[in-house]
Amino acid sequence: MDILLISLGEGIQIRPNSIYGMLWLQTHFENDHWNALASSQVNLPKKDAETMFLDAEQAGLSLSYIPSLSLSSGL
Repeated sequence: MDILLISLGEGIQIRPNSIYGMLWLQTHFENDHWNALASSQVNLPKKDAETMFLDAEQAGLSLSYIPSLSLSSGL
């Protein structure tokens, strides 16, 4: 898996999961955003994330979309 896209309310969090995913993101975002990308601090509107997903997939990256996250308090 190269990039994970995680639904968080109104936006989609981008989480690079491999060096290929991070490299691809670096070719699509300005240098100023690289640290935020590397630390999973970038959220995109859903429409932009959908476009990015298709573009990355066409480039041969492996992506996964997680509809939402929920944390459990334990088992």
